[in-house]
Amino acid sequence: MAEKPLSGQVALVTGAARRIGRSIALRLAEEGASVIVNYATAKEEAKSVVREIESRGRQAAAIRADVARRDDVRDLFAAVEREFSRLDLLVNNAGVFVRSQFEELTDEEWDRAMNVNLKSQFYCAQEAAVVMKRQGRGRIINIASLGGLLPWPHYTQYCVSKAGSIMLTRCLARALAPEILVNGIAPGTIQFPGDEPDEEYIRRVPLHRTGAGDDIAGAVAYLATAEFVTGQILVVDGGRALV
Repeated sequence: MAEKPLSGQVALVTGAARRIGRSIALRLAEEGASVIVNYATAKEEAKSVVREIESRGRQAAAIRADVARRDDVRDLFAAVEREFSRLDLLVNNAGVFVRSQFEELTDEEWDRAMNVNLKSQFYCAQEAAVVMKRQGRGRIINIASLGGLLPWPHYTQYCVSKAGSIMLTRCLARALAPEILVNGIAPGTIQFPGDEPDEEYIRRVPLHRTGAGDDIAGAVAYLATAEFVTGQILVVDGGRALV
């Protein structure tokens, strides 16, 4: 049997209990990685992801941490080193998406978007860099958004935080080279069973569909193995950025 591309590697996916994070965690396990499933509140869902990964013959662990908090992030990475002794891939996926009228946008809503969508990526990348530099190699993949490239007036705090994620990705790619490759993914509308179809998105995009979790997981799998790609933002949106 051929060896899997990520065999022997350890991956940490933040916000991995549900939706896109879950899809990413399962795909990385399929590619051969051991996976740390980070969660903040969705303990049972995270444990379910772990069981599914283990049923496929891979090692996994669910570790709780609010990645918008520095102390939690330090504890998370200490647990990763204690249980797995290495870290090859960090996927900064945790995020929040909340609609707000700009005139009514509160300090709390603004700060929550910045903390969860951007500061968490900074915290986790900073901790991961220490481990990866010591190993002499590593990959960091930041999940940004099409909203970091296009202005959505009812999601101002979200768009600004994701634009920050895109620039953070580019800065880290230069700061952490050559040992660590840093890239980002900007998903368009990604939907799951039970979601109300986004008919306007489907009508406008050239591919006439919304994305699925597997579309983003596939992009992560590519960047996890690419050897000559860093500082790039892979837009996975069915062509929405074109129209």
